Amino acid sequence: MEYEIKHNPDENRFEAISNQEIIGVVNYYKENNIIIVTHTGVKTEYEGQGIAGALTKAILNFITKNNLKINPLCSYTKSYVDRHPEFKNLLHEEYE
Repeated sequence: MEYEIKHNPDENRFEAISNQEIIGVVNYYKENNIIIVTHTGVKTEYEGQGIAGALTKAILNFITKNNLKINPLCSYTKSYVDRHPEFKNLLHEEYE
């Protein structure tokens, strides 16, 4: 299945889009230089296809590119960072 990941800053989220339908999102808000990730979700019929991981990697790359830090309130994002040590340096010191 083909989909693309887009940043939608007006909605404070990254979206996975397939055939003009939003099939997954990562929601966040920003405080100073910290991105607080609150939710990662994929429509049930699209689960298990790596979409949540692609969304999470997209927001982590955005954080890296913009010299920001992350506070992963979302359990999926926390687990992803735990499994990918190359992103641990992005954790905000209050979270660590």
